[in-house]
Amino acid sequence: MRKIRLGSRSSRLALAQAEYLQARLRAAFPEVEFDIVRISTQGDRNRLVSMGELPGVGFFVKEIESALAAGEADIAVHSLKDVPVELPPEFILAAVPEREDTRDVLISRGRKLDQLPVGAVVGSDSLRRSFQIRARRPDVEVRSIRGNIETRIKAVEEGRVDAVILAAAGLHRLGLETRIDEYLPLTEFLPPPGQAALGIEVRKNDDFSRETAGAVNHPPTCLAVTAERSFLRRLGGGCRAPIAALGTVEGDVLTLRGMVADEAGRNIISRSLSGTASAAEAVGGALAEMILEAGANKYIN
Repeated sequence: MRKIRLGSRSSRLALAQAEYLQARLRAAFPEVEFDIVRISTQGDRNRLVSMGELPGVGFFVKEIESALAAGEADIAVHSLKDVPVELPPEFILAAVPEREDTRDVLISRGRKLDQLPVGAVVGSDSLRRSFQIRARRPDVEVRSIRGNIETRIKAVEEGRVDAVILAAAGLHRLGLETRIDEYLPLTEFLPPPGQAALGIEVRKNDDFSRETAGAVNHPPTCLAVTAERSFLRRLGGGCRAPIAALGTVEGDVLTLRGMVADEAGRNIISRSLSGTASAAEAVGGALAEMILEAGANKYIN
């Protein structure tokens, strides 16, 4: 029996994502054996360091790519928002399965964001979320918090923070929907490029793995995230400025919303653009140009 190894981070959420892909691929290719290889990444090992302080980009990805390059894994399963917009030349994104819920959510022991008391502590390690929270509730304190989903929920349960903001997709994938106290509106909490989508990466010269992974590709999701990643690439890819983007595809029309802020979150520029879905790369680049021309270049530089 032919065997394909799926490389994944070893967190509970990452393994849930890998197991989801494994089940999809087994159903499509019952004659192939699909095993999961657990890989420790820099981002997993540096839990005490803020994400903004970790060097470079790809700190949840590089070790998995090393396993791909060494032939220790054949297909890498990533959270797409963690994947740099520029891949090493020997790799390619072979598929993007259908996306989960793109919204952020609040977990807070029964309260909605507007119901938190003045001075409440909200945990988040995302600069984007931090200023989005303050834009809605300037009277609360945003405190950096890292760790997996369970660790962050425990911080709320133990009273170390009053609330945390997480991605809905992760809670859905772990069956923790009942812990959600509020789904935050996309109009105020636009997600980062690629949130809630999986990126399936393979060696460019591995035709078998590439064709196998392609069976789970969801074209509307793939086009939407292509536009989002094109937007991010034009803005500088790995820059530290808060950047958000969300593409939606209806028929052959792609609508992309994008936003850039300064690091303090005091100045925000947002725009939207629609175009032909098949020209997703161009739509993303064009929206980035609109935002740069509106003054975002000074936040990014």
